[in-house]
Formats: sequence, C-alpha cells, structure tokens
Amino acid sequence: MHSTMAALITFKLFMFIILTLQPPPTLSLTPCRTSCGSIAINYPFGIDDGCGAPQFRHMLNCSTELFFLTPSGGYKVQHIDYDKKTMTIYDPAMSTCSILQPHHDFIMTDIQSVTIAPTPDTVFALLNCSIDSPVLNHYKNLCFSFSGHSCDELYGACNAFRVFHFLTNSSPPCCFTEYDTVKFMSMNILDCTHYTTVINTDSLMGVVPSDWVYGIKLSYSVPETGCELCSQSGGTCGYDTETEGMTCLCSSSSNYTRECAGGSLTAGDHRSSHSPWTFFNVAILLVLSSLPVI
Repeated sequence: MHSTMAALITFKLFMFIILTLQPPPTLSLTPCRTSCGSIAINYPFGIDDGCGAPQFRHMLNCSTELFFLTPSGGYKVQHIDYDKKTMTIYDPAMSTCSILQPHHDFIMTDIQSVTIAPTPDTVFALLNCSIDSPVLNHYKNLCFSFSGHSCDELYGACNAFRVFHFLTNSSPPCCFTEYDTVKFMSMNILDCTHYTTVINTDSLMGVVPSDWVYGIKLSYSVPETGCELCSQSGGTCGYDTETEGMTCLCSSSSNYTRECAGGSLTAGDHRSSHSPWTFFNVAILLVLSSLPVI
C-alpha cells in the first residue's frame, strides 16, 4: 500500500513538472497581414484595423494590389522604403509624357499632409496654364526650374503634351512647383488644364522628359511609442481601435507577457488578457489533485 501511494505521489510530481515546462496549447488568432502582393507591410503601416500606428489608420487598402487612399482617390503603391521612410505612389489617371488624361486634383487629408507629405524632390508640373493663372502673376514665386529643365522642353519632348503646342502654335505657360501649391489651390483656381508629377528630380540633370520617373514620393515619420521593445518580445505593434492607444499584439506562441501586455490579443479581440496556458495547467493539476490516494 505504501509503495502504491509513493508511486502515485511520484506520478503527480512528474506530471506537475511536465505541465510546467511544456509550451501552451496553440490559440488561433488572426494576425496582422505582413504583405500585400510583393510589398511588405511593416510598422508604422497596417492593412487591418488596429495594426500599425493610428496616425496611418485607413490609409492603405489591399485588394490584389496595395493602394494609398486619399480624398481624391486611390493611388497604387509602387514601393515602400522602410530605411529611408518613403513611399512611392502612382496615379493611373495622371498625365505623363506618353499619355494625356483628364485633369483632376491631388488631395490629401490634413493628417496626411503632416504625417506623410510629398518629398521636396517630388515636382508638380502644372501644364497648359492660362496667362491669368495666379502662379504666373501674383504667386509666380511659387514656380521654379529644376535640374535645368524648362516648359518648352517638356512640351517638345513629350508626345502627350505636344497637343498644347499644336493648339496654340506656341508653348503655353507651365509651372514647376511643389506640393504646397496644389494643396492650397485647386486646378480650377490655378487655371491649368493638366498636371503631372515627377520624382527624384535632383538626379534628372541632362535626362530627357521621356526618361523621367513619374509618380509621387511621400515621406513619413515613425512615432516613438515603444514599438521596438514590443517587436523584440515577439509582438506586433498596433493600437486599440476605440482609444487608439498603443498596444503590443502578441502572437499565439509568444511567452513575453510583459512586453506583450500580459497576453493582449490582436486588435478587436476583447477576450480576457489571462493566458490560456494558465487555465490549461490549472485544470490538469486540479484533476491530478482529485485522484484518490490508495
């Protein structure tokens, strides 16, 4: 009888050690998506609500491709450089050297204009402007030349823009300017029929317009919210969808409860923050303790 009781005690002790050391059972969670097509999605951006930084909430949409969303439409994301903190977007409806399309405004929200504005080396070329345009009169100081290029060169080298020369038998006025100009004045106020945007203008000296890179490069900053500590712990940086306060979203296998906010789940999951591992172990130990002693 004593040997039987000793064996049972030994068994209970053995099971206790095993349960203490074993990994928790897998809890199925919906993680933040980390890519869209070929483009990686890292902090501070997020596709799913609650992922990334709240300053960039609802700015990206992923269908088959990644789009940057503004009040004026969706712009295809071509590249995100997380080291240089830039995002390059392209407007499929924008005029370029090879195609002329109906004009429209490029509009950003106030938050976007501050947190992810176009870079200084992104030039907006306002085309076929009226002689009464404010950028040719009272605000002519808003126009500048870049890398030695001129309006005449743009009209002469681009098939899409030669039509303006044919219609007037001369080169109509144009204006190379920065984003702030189109931010505060619409195309109707500017009195220009079309625009195009060119990036990396600092490196375009001697490059013909047909070889320019057309698009808009945006520059963003990464908020200091302690994300590095969260990432090192195995978590993913996100935010509470109601308060927009920073949270560390923990994966199902992460053991770093301090950095992962004591077992916080993905955004939108309001279940208890207690670890499922704790409940599992306690349940088994209670069963073991209820076994009768022979």
